[in-house]
Amino acid sequence: MDSWEDAVAFACTLPDVTMESWWGTPCPKINGKGLMSPGREMGSFALMVASPEKELLFETDPGTFWQTDHYANYPMLLVRYATESRERIELYIRRAWWDRAKKPQRLAAGMAERP
Repeated sequence: MDSWEDAVAFACTLPDVTMESWWGTPCPKINGKGLMSPGREMGSFALMVASPEKELLFETDPGTFWQTDHYANYPMLLVRYATESRERIELYIRRAWWDRAKKPQRLAAGMAERP
């Protein structure tokens, strides 16, 4: 992902994703639940992730995934733009979608199992 617009464009390829206000900013959502936001830090966007996955991402790719104290106790982390990890970032955007999509939406998208 090279920019917020690039990340949003990918998220909007997922079924039933709409742009809605979240913390006062248009963000990709499904079922009224946010997937990601522009974040509070320049050069990064904030992405919803399952809490156990946060530590794994910090350990395995700290050049891409990081956090500030603001995100420490919340199931969200920061993703730096323009890293070599585009496929992995896309995977975690798909997982954020899957975690918030209803079962019929997952099945209709051909995603019966979590990516």
